[in-house]
Amino acid sequence: MKGLLRNNFYATLSNAKTFSVILLFLGIFVVAMDNTIATLIIDYMLLVMIGFSFNSIASVRKESATKWHKYKLTAPVRRTDIVKSLFVSELLWLAVGITFAAVSTALSISLHGNPFDRNMDIFMLFVIGVGISLFMGAIFFPLFFLGGEERNEVSLILSLLGAVGCIMGLKTLINAFFPAGMTDLQLFLSGVMILACGILAFAVSCPLTACIFHKREY
Repeated sequence: MKGLLRNNFYATLSNAKTFSVILLFLGIFVVAMDNTIATLIIDYMLLVMIGFSFNSIASVRKESATKWHKYKLTAPVRRTDIVKSLFVSELLWLAVGITFAAVSTALSISLHGNPFDRNMDIFMLFVIGVGISLFMGAIFFPLFFLGGEERNEVSLILSLLGAVGCIMGLKTLINAFFPAGMTDLQLFLSGVMILACGILAFAVSCPLTACIFHKREY
């Protein structure tokens, strides 16, 4: 598993470096700006969390281009381990995105104060960013192994749109149960519900993807 994770890391590293440099300068700009423009922080938080996860799953295309995904099958690793390594890699890069978001938000608030009406708004932003990332991976990997490498761009787009759709659907469902002007406790429970659904989808997607991969012939 360590070798597979290392391989996935290097496959993502080149794009991640460029992305990190851009986000670093963008983060400095966001922190330096007066955060009365709360949309800057909102956009940045979602960008870094979703962006690093997107880079991680998009790196699978490199293996298709070099045919490395076929050579891996000759190595002494199980197909299940190959699939698990992809899911773990996305979680690791998501953690990097969460770190970027947390540090920039903390610095901005310490310098300029909290631009949000309630502290729970920050929690919900993290919930949305993490939720979209989890749903995106849960949708992409089965589609990738089911549809084949030649459709990976379509799978990427569908997974991102599907993830956003899942979050919007959950928010609509929550708004139907809770009246307008939710309390902090209701917001917290809503966030936990969204995270639980994202984690469940991600956890179910892993064995499903492994099952699809086992049936693929190369």
